[in-house]
Amino acid sequence: MLARRLLTASRGPLFRPTLSSHALQPSIRRFATAPSTPASARTRSNADSMLYIASVIIGFIGLSYAAVPLYKIICTDTGLDGTAKNLSGAKFDPATMKPVAGARPIRIRFNSSLSDSMKWKFTPQTKEITLVPGETALAFYTAENPTSEDIVGISTYSVVPGRAAQYFNKIQCFCFEEQKLAAGEEVDMPVFFYIDPEFAYDPYMKDVREITLHYTFFRSKYQ
Repeated sequence: MLARRLLTASRGPLFRPTLSSHALQPSIRRFATAPSTPASARTRSNADSMLYIASVIIGFIGLSYAAVPLYKIICTDTGLDGTAKNLSGAKFDPATMKPVAGARPIRIRFNSSLSDSMKWKFTPQTKEITLVPGETALAFYTAENPTSEDIVGISTYSVVPGRAAQYFNKIQCFCFEEQKLAAGEEVDMPVFFYIDPEFAYDPYMKDVREITLHYTFFRSKYQ
């Protein structure tokens, strides 16, 4: 009797677990590949990207031509962004300047560079000098045009560290003014300056032992 029941049970329908379509849908959504972007849309996207890149390049070219006058307008006479104060247009009597007694000496370094389009040679005649606040100094740069054509250049400058720029006063210099050199011509360009006496009393300047004056010459956009 027991054997018959077991045989009957074994002949019954087999249990076959099934998965409904709803149960499979989450997995299908998770691993399905996103629909591909039509070729026309990709073409438009690439064209937009190229147009953007071209606009940026053109913008930088325009800014490079406008940089020098904008730099002069914003930074000159303020000491902003590492730019020394320019006293060229002001009345200045060197005889009234007196070195600050007991002030620590400051080393002034002179650097130079040229833009990629400028074919001059441009170097400081003196690499460095030492002075104290209130003492005037005269330094020279030499510019040479070794090419077979006349070239007009214009220069910008900066002072490092920038926080010392407010005390770096230029009485005479060649910056922000066009300089024309004939083919093969060489000239000396003076920089007459002093460090403001107040530098010696500013606690924020107590760790400044060295100041660098850097000039960069660009080829004039009007040439």
